[in-house]
Amino acid sequence: MSAVAEHLQEVRLGEPQVHRNLAMVPLLAAGPNETGYLLLDDVLSSGCARVTEVSESGSVPELKFVNDCDRPVLILDGEELVGAKQNHILNLSVLAPVHKAIVIPVSCVEAGRWRADSAEFSSAGRTHYAVGRARKATQVSESLLSSGSRRSDQAAVWNDTSAKAVCMEALSDTEAAAALYERHRVSLDEYLRAFRPVVGQTGALFVIEGRITGLDLFRQPLDTRQGSA
Repeated sequence: MSAVAEHLQEVRLGEPQVHRNLAMVPLLAAGPNETGYLLLDDVLSSGCARVTEVSESGSVPELKFVNDCDRPVLILDGEELVGAKQNHILNLSVLAPVHKAIVIPVSCVEAGRWRADSAEFSSAGRTHYAVGRARKATQVSESLLSSGSRRSDQAAVWNDTSAKAVCMEALSDTEAAAALYERHRVSLDEYLRAFRPVVGQTGALFVIEGRITGLDLFRQPLDTRQGSA
């Protein structure tokens, strides 16, 4: 039995937390007392890791991640990086090794910009919206099967982001996905304040109007990662 299957057998559902049409169901399980990895937001803010273009000219489907930290860094599928020549999201989850520079596969979510706003990327503190993330993940899976590469269909990602912007009335000069979150910041902040992690929570199941729309699960409980990951 795989480690994932074993962990799933240990998971139990917590008490749902509800705000408007969204329910967050905590996923509870025992886990290690110490984390074996760090998370992107923390390492970028502390300065022990950085993300840059792969070269001066840049590459739309690739970025460089330099990990100078003393632990591996977990970068999550769909996490958004902003700055440099254009904003990107991760194509899949990556565990970056200690004291190494690696190339990470990404998709652009800002079709109308190709100029450097900064030398390095910063974390946007969010992941791509659920439907776009799922479609991109399907494209990457198909790419892995057909060619062994970890690329999305970049044109499809741009088209999907553009359609979402029209639907959400969040257009921007550079067609940036960031405009979706900036346009609806007040409402999003209300949702964030409505949900709180509980002791022993290792993930969450998200339900909108009775339909499961997302699930994230980690090995360690959230409370054991606070302040160290």
